[in-house]
Amino acid sequence: MPRPTLTNVPAFYHHYINQTKEEDVNETIRNNSKTAVAFFREIPEEKWTYRYADGKWSIKEMVQHIIDADRIFSYRALCIARGEKGSLPGFEENDYAAASRADNRTSAELINEFETLRNSIVQLFASFDDEQLASVGTANGNPIAANAIGFIIAGHTQHHLNILKERYLA
Repeated sequence: MPRPTLTNVPAFYHHYINQTKEEDVNETIRNNSKTAVAFFREIPEEKWTYRYADGKWSIKEMVQHIIDADRIFSYRALCIARGEKGSLPGFEENDYAAASRADNRTSAELINEFETLRNSIVQLFASFDDEQLASVGTANGNPIAANAIGFIIAGHTQHHLNILKERYLA
């Protein structure tokens, strides 16, 4: 299944999809997963609670946000691939981050959870055939295909890795 055309994806997701290079959704998720895990493992332990400004997330909260978003996006892809006709809800990322208690967790726990979840997402997308990947449903009031969600998962993570490099670890 080829990359999604941006004309069929809500505009606020274009940036995420543009963060990816691969043509195949499964390759995109696998490569991004390996990159992210390696990156997280290189973050010095003393940096994990760092915030680059007041009111900004810590690195732990950012990684937890990525985990939460991955769960929500993969649930949406599953529902759409299985033919769900109802509109899937959105989520308020700042409310989720505030309620996450991520700073009470260890970096090792967060990395392990991310890696475990990503292995599951890799298997989920590998289980979809082309028809399922092309399925279109509604999430947060917008039509979207399951295939596009896979690219959004990878691109969303890459977006946050870039922020970590530029604002937290520079």
